[in-house]
Amino acid sequence: MNYNSFLLVSMYLLFQPIFSQEKKDYEIQTIAFYNVENLFDTEDDPDTFDDDRTANGKDAWNFEKYKQKIEHISQVLSEIGKEVTKTPPSIIGLCEIENKAVLEGLVSHPNLKDYHYGIVHYDSPDERGIDVALLYRKEHFQPINSKARKLILYESDNPGKRDYTRDQLVVSGLLNKEEIHFIVNHWPSRGGGEARSAYKREKAAYLNKRIIDSLIKINPEAKIISMGDFNDDPTNKSFKKILNTKPTKKELLPTDLYNPMENMLKQGKGSLAYRDSWNLFDQMFMTGNLVLGNDTGFQFYQAGIFNKPYLITTAGQFRGYPSRTYGYSGYEGGYSDHFPVYIYLIRDLNSK
Repeated sequence: MNYNSFLLVSMYLLFQPIFSQEKKDYEIQTIAFYNVENLFDTEDDPDTFDDDRTANGKDAWNFEKYKQKIEHISQVLSEIGKEVTKTPPSIIGLCEIENKAVLEGLVSHPNLKDYHYGIVHYDSPDERGIDVALLYRKEHFQPINSKARKLILYESDNPGKRDYTRDQLVVSGLLNKEEIHFIVNHWPSRGGGEARSAYKREKAAYLNKRIIDSLIKINPEAKIISMGDFNDDPTNKSFKKILNTKPTKKELLPTDLYNPMENMLKQGKGSLAYRDSWNLFDQMFMTGNLVLGNDTGFQFYQAGIFNKPYLITTAGQFRGYPSRTYGYSGYEGGYSDHFPVYIYLIRDLNSK
C-alpha cells in the first residue's frame, strides 16, 4: 500500500463513527384538552340544573342540535395534532360534558370510531351536572389507576353553604409502556367577578398541588401533566404563587412545574375571548422532568392552540372569536366558545 492509499484508509477509519451514526427515529404523541361548551344529551336529569339543554328549555336543545354538536366535536378531536403525527391524540382531556352517555356517543362517531378510544369518567357533584373526562386510545395507553378528587368549597358570604363544583380527575397509566400521570381540571368560574371568585380557584390550585405532591412522594421521578380549563390565566396567583409554575427551563428542577402557556399568553395568544381581550384559561403544565431533556423517555416538545379557520367566527361583533354553539343571539351552530390546546411529547426510539 502506497502512502496516498494509506492516508485515504486512515481518514476513512478516523471519520467512520461520524459517517455511520445511527439515524434517530422519534415517536411523537399528542396530548389534547378541549372545553366542549356544554355537551349535553336531550334528556332532563331531575337531579341537576340541566333544564336549559332540553327540548322545552331555554336553549330548545333537541336531537338534531345534539347530533350536530357530536359531529363538530368529534371532527375537531380527530384533527388535533394530525399535521405532525398523522393521527389523532392518544390522550384527550374534556370538560363541560354531561355524562358518560355523551362520551360514548362521541367516541362511536365515524370521525373517531376507528381509533378505539376508551373513557375514564366519574359523575361530579356539579350543580349543572357537568363533568370532566379523559379519553385514551387503547392501543397507546393503559390506565392503571383513576380517581376523582373532590374540591370542597363553601360560599364566602354564607360559610355554611356548600358550593358544588367539578372534581379533579387523576388518571395514572402507561403511555406506550411508560408511566405518566394525567390530571383533568375544570376550576370554578369567574361568576360574580374575577376578584370575588378568586378564592375558589386558589382552593382548586391547592388541591392540584396536593395531588401532584402525593404522586411525587410515591415516586420522586413521576411524570405528571395537569390540563384543563382553569378559569385563570397562567399569570394569576393560583399558578404563580400556589403552584409556583415556571415559564422557562432556567433553573427548573425535575419536580418543579413548567407551564409553556405563560409565554404564549404574553405573546397575545388565547383560547377564549371576552370583551375584545384574549384569555388563556385552557392550559397544560407539567413536572420539570418532562422538559429538561436528561431522560430517555417521553419529553415535552411543543405546545399549541388548535385554532383552525373553521373554528373562528368570521363576521359580526365577535369576528375572530371561537365559533360557539350558543351566543348572545341564541343558537349559532358552532363548535365551542373555547379553542382546544395541545402538547406534543417526543421519545427517541433508539434509546433504551
